[in-house]
Amino acid sequence: MKDIGSSAHIPGPPAPVPGPADAILVLRDVVKQYPAQRAVDGVSLSIPRGGFYSLLGPSGCGKTTTLRLVAGFEEPTSGEVLLEGARVNGRRPYERNVSTVFQNYALFPHLTVRQNVEFGLRRRRAPDAPARVARVLDLVRLAGKEERYPAQLSGGERQRVALARSLVLEPAVLLLDEPLAALDPKLRKQMRFELKEMQRRVGITFLLVTHDQEEALSMSDQVAVMNEGRIQQVGTPQEVYLRPRTPFVAGFLGAVNWIGGVGLRPEVTRISRVPANGGMRSCPAAVTDSVFLGNCVQVVARLSSGEQAVAEVPRQDGAYQSGDAVHICWDPADEMTFS
Repeated sequence: MKDIGSSAHIPGPPAPVPGPADAILVLRDVVKQYPAQRAVDGVSLSIPRGGFYSLLGPSGCGKTTTLRLVAGFEEPTSGEVLLEGARVNGRRPYERNVSTVFQNYALFPHLTVRQNVEFGLRRRRAPDAPARVARVLDLVRLAGKEERYPAQLSGGERQRVALARSLVLEPAVLLLDEPLAALDPKLRKQMRFELKEMQRRVGITFLLVTHDQEEALSMSDQVAVMNEGRIQQVGTPQEVYLRPRTPFVAGFLGAVNWIGGVGLRPEVTRISRVPANGGMRSCPAAVTDSVFLGNCVQVVARLSSGEQAVAEVPRQDGAYQSGDAVHICWDPADEMTFS
């Protein structure tokens, strides 16, 4: 970690297991079977060192269970979890060089900000604990609030305390379990930017679990989209959004117009009073609704085939009324197709 100092690692790790040279965390065909459900079904991942990685998916898809398998709160039924090249199956949470920021922050209400942050270092008897705590509190912009208690802090400040408590331990991987879920929408957007900037500054690998598509796309270097215990696609935010490999990934990451089996995002769907030309494709339709969204107008139209399409058009082009005859147009390069 760049800003905080050296860390004390648990002695006596198992022998390294070969894996991708740049991967700090590897999951190999990991399965978690409960009596009535297979929560994780053959997940394999290779997470690069020093990046911001997200597990994205709906509730019940297995993403939180996967995070708990990495943290050591659960053990896989089969498969391997490798951290820094070493197999950590069977090792307890405190024996793994990871730290977790929980959705509810799990702060000690009777301890001050400073005491919450230094709690883990005191258990490790780190000799440079005061200096490390001071540096990490400055990093998360809580300098001057060291003696306050959690009840005296805002939601965003409590989240920073939870982050500081994990960052000060200098883990190989920082695990984030829906860390912004308890914040109001405006503060969530602010904290997205702060989290990403923080990750860049400290250089620790972040692994975020979230069901929020915008959250994952805006912060991540790589996103793994999960559904029903399996990885559907791994890629950059641009790749998974613009070139999804499955209809599920396409629909989960954003609105899709399905026209004759082809998927189109509303932002690349055009609407016109005349048929398209110049290589564009088009279908006749009739406007059924028009909604002003501030930055654009959302026009809803029904095609002659019965399918519905939504186009996002500039405010100045949004003078469409219900019943207007129009054409839905698009560039073939923007089509999403699936075999």
